[in-house]
Amino acid sequence: MSALIALGFLALMLGAVLGYAAVRFRVQGNPLVDQINSILPQTQCGQCGYPGCKPYAEAIANGDEINKCPPGGDEGIKALAALLDRKVVPLDEEREPSEGKRVAYIREDECIGCTKCIQVCPVDAIVGAPKLMHTVIVTECTGCDLCVPVCPVDCIDMPFVEKAPDDWQWPQPHATDIIPIKWVQ
Repeated sequence: MSALIALGFLALMLGAVLGYAAVRFRVQGNPLVDQINSILPQTQCGQCGYPGCKPYAEAIANGDEINKCPPGGDEGIKALAALLDRKVVPLDEEREPSEGKRVAYIREDECIGCTKCIQVCPVDAIVGAPKLMHTVIVTECTGCDLCVPVCPVDCIDMPFVEKAPDDWQWPQPHATDIIPIKWVQ
């Protein structure tokens, strides 16, 4: 019994020391990196050339370009430019396909329902159940290609999706396009 009390007391003391050390020696992160990271879409897709959104946020804070995130799109670039007081630039041509948006397409008759694609999809665009066919929610897919290499039966394609007339929207004006009205008295 005394051994259990001694071990409990030792665990309590070590816990207190670790708690004190965590508070005393806490490393402060860069608040700018946290702000940049909150703007990024958190898909962790790697399309920017970095392994996730946090490393890309750190690179942006260190001077890297703000136009490497296809899932963030123009809205993300505009928000980053406003935060960092940089010029708005179009998405990097290397990361933007000229044919349009790519999305995953699962050939359902070949799908074995292994769920490996569901597990790696960063935006939960793939739905299905074990041992049943899977499908992709096209409006949610960012085209990151993470599902393609994990498919054991190679039933996932990444075709380009053409814009349909009902997908079209009026272009949003940029802040620089708005001309202030001066009232003359």
